[in-house]
Amino acid sequence: MPVDVLVGLQWGDEGKGKIVDVLAPTYDVVARFQGGPNAGHTLTFEGTKHVLHQVPSGIFHPHIINVVGNGVVFDPVVFRQELQKLTDRGVDGTRNLCISKKAQLILPSHRALDRILEEARGGGKIGSTLKGIGPTYQDKIGRTGLRIGDVLLPDFRERYAEAVARHATLAAFHNKELEIEEFETDFFSAIDYLRTLNLTDTEYLLNDLLKQGKRILAEGAQGSLLDIDFGTYPFVTSSSTIVAGACTGLGIAPRHIDKVFGITKAYCTRVGSGPFPTELHDEVGEQIRAAGREFGATTGRPRRCGWIDLPALRYTIMLNGVSELHLMKADVLDEFDEIRVCTHYRNPAGEETNQLPDLGTLQTMQPVYTTLPGWKANLQSITAAEALPEALKSYLRFLEEHLQVPIRIVSVGPDRVSTIHMN
Repeated sequence: MPVDVLVGLQWGDEGKGKIVDVLAPTYDVVARFQGGPNAGHTLTFEGTKHVLHQVPSGIFHPHIINVVGNGVVFDPVVFRQELQKLTDRGVDGTRNLCISKKAQLILPSHRALDRILEEARGGGKIGSTLKGIGPTYQDKIGRTGLRIGDVLLPDFRERYAEAVARHATLAAFHNKELEIEEFETDFFSAIDYLRTLNLTDTEYLLNDLLKQGKRILAEGAQGSLLDIDFGTYPFVTSSSTIVAGACTGLGIAPRHIDKVFGITKAYCTRVGSGPFPTELHDEVGEQIRAAGREFGATTGRPRRCGWIDLPALRYTIMLNGVSELHLMKADVLDEFDEIRVCTHYRNPAGEETNQLPDLGTLQTMQPVYTTLPGWKANLQSITAAEALPEALKSYLRFLEEHLQVPIRIVSVGPDRVSTIHMN
């Protein structure tokens, strides 16, 4: 059986966790392939909200094998806290959970170094979540990082001390100290707990499951516009957030990839620094933020809000080879008389383009909008595609025409039951 991949098409926070939860019952495996505790996947069902950071979003389905792949950067302290919260809610998070020995460990010194480096950027901050993600991926690429499999080695403490010494040297360059001693007790306690979990070579596991005909859903984190290569660099994350990252982050060959589910909001948000052509700095932006409860699930920071951006979506659809779109948070726009859609950009010379340019050029661009009528209806009360307001159906057709990809799911509320499957 093939592997289907779910990716965000914007700057993250698109609603991937909900869709994984909705789709999960039809799969045997859910596998996270990149990112770390900077992700915040929110799932709501039976009146309760759950936020997952490193645990795959299939964890609430007892028949599913949940895999943390080698492409993930892994904070053992955060992971243990997540599993404890699941236990407190009656969910055995260790059931059917497999963690790659090749995933990189986030150390206390990575988190300290992340803060030091972000502060050193001054006004040029990239908007880091300060979870140690960037420094951990830097160590991975620099071939000096520690991996989960290293916790099983007899000299793990010595390897840890060597890594901290390297990080202390970097901190000293900025005239700072790491100040991690108070965090190390929790860290080593979490390492002991980690040793009790199923640490394995997940690349073999996943390929064996494919041979057995099992269905696998690869779960991405962040969004395609935060991709280290193709995002709005340097205001990006440190991993490959596009579908190609599923291959390197899980150890599966490209020939196994089948469907690609692209997740986008009915509008657009961004957390942290970086360009955002359709950002709204007025009461409309505030209205979207309030209606959508647009505050980071991981950081709590208010998200920047704006209208949907089709040039950016065309770009990420192209990069990912998206098979179908899932449109999230349509209900957030229920009260608007008009909905605006950015279809092109215009440069200072008056020339228009429907492509996403490089960062320097993008910062000079102005969005070109088409205005569509709002639906002015309570979408959360709707349970079938046929009952959707005609104005929303027109909005969906407009998006499909311009993006050339079918919209198969429309989310009309945070709960898993507030999900419309389109015909």
